[in-house]
Parts: sequence; structure tokens; C-alpha cells
Amino acid sequence: MAAVEKQSDSNSVASDLVDFLNASPTAFHAVDEAKRRLKIAGFQQLSEREDWNLQAGSKYFFTRNHSTIVAFAIGKKYVAGNGIYAVGAHTDSPCLKLKPISKVSRGGYLEVGVQTYGGGLWYTWFDRDLTIAGRMIVREVKDGSVSYSHRLVKIEEPIMRIPTLAIHLDRDVNDGFKPNKQSHLVPVLATAVKEELNKVGAENGSVESGPDTEAKKSIEKVKAEKQKHHSLLLMLLARSAGCQPDDICDFELQACDTQPSIIAGALKEFVFSGRLDNLCMSFCSLKALIDATSPESSLEDEIGVRMVALFDHEEVGSDSAQGAGSPVMLDAISRITNSFCSSSKLLEKVIQRSFLVSADMAHALHPNYMDKHEENHQPKLHGGLVIKHNANQRYATNAVTSFIFREIAAKHEIPVQDFVVRNDMPCGSTIGPILASGIGIRTVDVGAPQLSMHSIREMCVVDDVKHSYEHFKAFFEEFSHLDSKVIVDT
Repeated sequence: MAAVEKQSDSNSVASDLVDFLNASPTAFHAVDEAKRRLKIAGFQQLSEREDWNLQAGSKYFFTRNHSTIVAFAIGKKYVAGNGIYAVGAHTDSPCLKLKPISKVSRGGYLEVGVQTYGGGLWYTWFDRDLTIAGRMIVREVKDGSVSYSHRLVKIEEPIMRIPTLAIHLDRDVNDGFKPNKQSHLVPVLATAVKEELNKVGAENGSVESGPDTEAKKSIEKVKAEKQKHHSLLLMLLARSAGCQPDDICDFELQACDTQPSIIAGALKEFVFSGRLDNLCMSFCSLKALIDATSPESSLEDEIGVRMVALFDHEEVGSDSAQGAGSPVMLDAISRITNSFCSSSKLLEKVIQRSFLVSADMAHALHPNYMDKHEENHQPKLHGGLVIKHNANQRYATNAVTSFIFREIAAKHEIPVQDFVVRNDMPCGSTIGPILASGIGIRTVDVGAPQLSMHSIREMCVVDDVKHSYEHFKAFFEEFSHLDSKVIVDT
């Protein structure tokens, strides 16, 4: 019976993750979904453009560029100078982003020009049913006054595909599929002849399948000399956003797989989804913060600040105004501290009393490529969060930070693993070293194990989603007490 209940709990957390993933095709949507959940949990939204009036025992969040979000809960016993206990993750994933001029016409086809974002396994994007999602800047006119709104958009149905070349025309393809990212990695939107027939049908008042007649007529409103994108694409976007094509001023859009995230496998133990790296860690940390601060009594004895920071642009180096390389986290720590005391001498103390769990997905042992892992460090699915180590500081973990994180796991009987890359392979990195060196905060790098990282379709297991959530939740609830017992610089 206990085993059944445990499995049910795991499935509940994983099902919630699946809902989060399906609501988050882009970083903008992930932040929007995080906002929705935080507001339901009683977190108040702040603006970085305004003064902050913070209160102990209260919960807050703010966004930057609507692709990075920072949420925090202030303990009722917090005083200025106490530490921040944070889990950091990222909202972005490798994808294909639309070019500033996406209109491509070749061989009687309408295609959409895209640029690669991050280090994706681009061959996995071929022969997938794709759509488009992201954000748009839309012109609005009300009572003669013009304003510009930020709108999220996702076209629900599949509208594009990147077709592979038939083996009859490339007999050596199975010896190595190496597509050219400029000329081959271009989604097909429609055929030119069908688009022309649609235009004629719209002009003659005929009704065809697809976009409604009024929307078709609105295509002609966009001046041809100003068009950077296919009229058909703009019309589809406008219909989805509830505006006219010529009201779309600009956008940041990307191609997305339309296959939904799902719990699957013969024993329903896997999560099959895109963007597990790193929306899985974003979700687990967010849910942990919400649940660790939801009961009214949860912050009664807390002396610090519990925080989650979900950054954009990790996949491309974090060097942006909203990436981990920006001052966004330091700004948050500084403004929280200054809300309770204006002394500039406290910030250094706060940083040294703070702790960061940098959470980014980890490489599970692959049964078909076992030689890619170091013999004594082979993270397994179902084995819990992986603590990442690297002597050359590609990860920020050290003995003190790994001990603290491992001790919390031991107390709650949560499994934990270790990873170090082989000496004959390069080591990846994440936001941990960036924040550790940029802020000076103690950091441990961790992540749930997964397979197919950076594919359009990745996989992890239900159990590790629950292990991650429980580990982060225990970290929030117990760090301040444990940290008081760890003595290092005396």
C-alpha cells in the first residue's frame, strides 16, 4: 500500500509538470505560466521600475523581459543582513527562431527562414509537425490614442514541416546525416500555388478550408513593399492573437513541436517532452517554493529569504540583460536588503550568508553509449538529483556546498547521485559558475538525470521529478537551520 501511495504522489507531481510543459512552448510562456501559479499562491507582483515596499512574512515576484522571473518569500523573522536561499534554473531551450526577415520562396514553396538558437540536435527537427509561438508587439488604437501591447501567441495547429530528402536521392544518408543549417533547415509553410488560389478565393468571396474569409481579405492590408514575412504567416498569427496583420509591429517567435508532453512508457515511468532541459528544473523549483511557503505558518520561524530565479539565455551563454550574467539576481538581493535597511555595508554580509542551488538537467547513463560516462560516475534514472563536480570550475560545486545539499537529502531519505565528466571529454557548464563568480555566492550545481538532451523530444522519469521537487522543498525549509551548524571561515 505504501508503495502504491508513493507512486501516486510521483505521478501527481509529474502530471503537474506535464501541464506546465504543455503551457510553456517558449520562455515567454513559461514565465507567464509561472506568474499565473505564483499569483494563485498569493505572491504579489513587483515592478523593477517602481519602489519596493516589502514586508517580512510576505511573498513577491518580478519579471524582466517577460522571459526571466524571480520569486521570493521573506521569513517573518528576517532582518536586514540575513541570507538568501535560492534555486536558480533557466527558461530557455535550444530551438529554431524566426529570422528578422523570414520570407523565403523557393521552388514553388513558401518557407520560413529560421536561425538556430543554442546547441540543438538539429536533425531531430526534421519530419516533425511544427507550429509557431512566442511574443508580438501589437498596435492598439482606442479613442484615437495609439498604444503598443505585449502579447503572447501560439498557433495551435501544425502549420510547418522540415521534410527530409528521400533516400533515393541521397543513398549515403545513413552513413551520416549532416544537414546544412542554412539551406536544409528551413520549414515549409505552404505551396505558392495554393496560397495564390486562397487569395483568389478570398477575393471572389469563396469559402475554403483554413483561415476564415475576413482574415484572408486582411492579407491585402499589409503593404507588399514593407513585408518581411509571408502574408499567410502574418494572417495566421493575427488570427491567433485576435488582431489584424497590419497591427503586428514586431515579434520574437520560434518553431515548436506540436506533439504534447506526456507520461508514457510500458510502465508509465517516463516523461516524454521537449524542453525538459530546463523547464523540468524550473517547474520543480517553482513548485517547491510555492509549497514551502503556502501554509500561513511556513514562514513563522524563517530568518532568511527563500527564492527562485529562472533566467533566460542560458543556452547561449547567459550574457544578456535578463540572463544569469546580468545583475538581475544581485539587484533582487540588494533591493530586498535595502527595503529593510538602507546601509550599503550589509550587502557583502548578505552574500556570504546566502546559498544557491544551480539546477540544470544532467546526463543520465545511456544504455547504448555507456562508454560516454566515467566508470565511477554514471547517473541513473530513478536515482535522484545529480550533484555535478568539475575540478576546472565548469561547475561551482565544492565540498561544503555538496555536503549541505547531500545532508538535506539524507535527512529525508531522498536519493542523490554524483557526476564528473570523463577526462578525455569536454565538460559543459551552466548558470552556477556565472552566478558564483559574478556575485560571490556559495553554489552547488545539480540536475535531474535525463536522456536525449537538446533533442526536440527528450525524456526523464516520473520518480526523479518527485525527488527533485522534494529535495528543493526540503532545502527551502531547512537550509537556515543546517547552515548555522556549518563552520568554515573562522
